[in-house]
Amino acid sequence: MQSLKDMEQQVEAAPDQQISLTDPDARSMATSGTGTGIMGYNVQMAVEAEHHLIVAHEVTNVGNDRTQLLSMGRQARDVMACEELTVLADRGYYNGDEVLACEGTGVLPCVPKIQTSGNTKRGLFTGQDFVYDAEHDRYTCPAGQHLTRGKVRSDRRDTIDHCRNLTACSACALKPRCTPDKHKRVKRWQHEDELDRMQARLERMPEAMAVRWQTVEHPFGTIKAWMGSTHFLMKTLEKVKPEMSLHVLAYNLKRMINILGVGPLLKALAA
Repeated sequence: MQSLKDMEQQVEAAPDQQISLTDPDARSMATSGTGTGIMGYNVQMAVEAEHHLIVAHEVTNVGNDRTQLLSMGRQARDVMACEELTVLADRGYYNGDEVLACEGTGVLPCVPKIQTSGNTKRGLFTGQDFVYDAEHDRYTCPAGQHLTRGKVRSDRRDTIDHCRNLTACSACALKPRCTPDKHKRVKRWQHEDELDRMQARLERMPEAMAVRWQTVEHPFGTIKAWMGSTHFLMKTLEKVKPEMSLHVLAYNLKRMINILGVGPLLKALAA
């Protein structure tokens, strides 16, 4: 029991409350199951859509993708040698700060919003039912009433505004389907315009997520099949990174052989 208590103290003292006895750098990676995870590494890939070549990759031990959008987008843009690059990513990359940081860098992110509200299951209106009017800076609710920004307190420390209509909410016939609270408040981030522009790009590209899936999931599935059930053979981040680089090199060489053929590829490499 004492050894378990000592281990508990070590875990609590660790910066992220995690200790791996097999690989000191490995960390818990989120899986599809609630409250579940698997010890390992987080592999990031950027794959171009024309030839499906991996143009950038990274290995981290952070258990989510929320801080990887700008970094991977910049790496891909630099390798592609283009001034502007459209980056398609799944919901795991949705992070307002990351999307905002992409502004002015030549990286145009397209990431679907995360639907965190439980209002649908509760039979209530969701955020999509409240339409923002940029010209008048207000929301229109399902009852047709306008919700405007409330007064900002002088001591406010966050960047979230609350839009509301206290008068209309009190006597609204749709209130039972809107909110259990006294009044409905719609939150709006001060940089929400950037997220709206990204959403507009997505709406102009209805096939975006299908293209993303067809493009980036194939390399992941192929390389995992090559690795076998154990995946990485090396331990520690310092050694896992070059192991992943070898897998990426092998994948890209096979792709180029399929595209060009062995002879033309050898000539290109010798040039």
